[in-house]
Amino acid sequence: MGEQIPLSPEASAIDPELDAVRDDHTHEVAPDLAYRRLGIVNVVFCGRPDVGDRGWVLIDAGLAGTAPFIRAAAAERFGQDARPAAIVLTHGHFDHVGELVRLAQEWDVPVHAHQLEHPYLNGRASYPPGDPSVGGGMMAAISRFYPRGPVDVGSRLRALPDDGSVPHLPGWRWLHTPGHSVGHVSLWREADRVLIAGDAFITTRQESAYAVAVQAPEMHGPPMYYTVEWDKAASSVRRLAALEPELVVTGHGHAMQGPEMRAALHELAERFDSVAVPAEGRYLREPARAEDGSAYC
Repeated sequence: MGEQIPLSPEASAIDPELDAVRDDHTHEVAPDLAYRRLGIVNVVFCGRPDVGDRGWVLIDAGLAGTAPFIRAAAAERFGQDARPAAIVLTHGHFDHVGELVRLAQEWDVPVHAHQLEHPYLNGRASYPPGDPSVGGGMMAAISRFYPRGPVDVGSRLRALPDDGSVPHLPGWRWLHTPGHSVGHVSLWREADRVLIAGDAFITTRQESAYAVAVQAPEMHGPPMYYTVEWDKAASSVRRLAALEPELVVTGHGHAMQGPEMRAALHELAERFDSVAVPAEGRYLREPARAEDGSAYC
């Protein structure tokens, strides 16, 4: 279980040799799309560099302590003091919302997330604990200690529109891709077949601290230690593979593009149970529950 699906460096949408030695810059992968790796996770900037104040959208909000880096990347790309029109979340795990409250308040922006994620974003519930028994790496081993929330963005929290549109991002649609979290979403732009996958699938072995540091390009299912509904995770990967994306930006690992990426994504979808699902694990044996004891799903 947890078998690798390797990708060659040529499948990367950026220069992997450069990225291996520099973690202090933003990678533009399309004229209006860029991302920055902040330690173990990526944040995404949607908007052309010349859009100015309120003309762009931040996807996810990184780890706690990374607000200065997110601000600096935004200023470099969009101009000093250029604020986003909104923050959109793929989901609310700690590494995607670490600076959410601070940035939402500082920028005075709404926060959009799937309705099922709202209990973890409005102070009502904490996520189920991480499962250290899966994945066989240091990141998994310490997952029981990861923050589980909830965070509380108060009245700034908004549900994503029922019609599938993404606020302030014309041409994009959100897709419900549960499994890693109950309200996980991915973002899809049909015009150029660009996919922001969040953690529905990723391009590094997130369970291993060494793999996270090296960032060797590999196609993987969602991080095992936080994935609680494996049947839904499999369905989500199959749904995304069927889109035949040209470019994917994931929550962890390099952005990837082209035929080799698509082939690896299809292999992951077809062999999900054998390459992505752990042989044993807490959430294979019992239903996940929020900290307050309520059913998670």
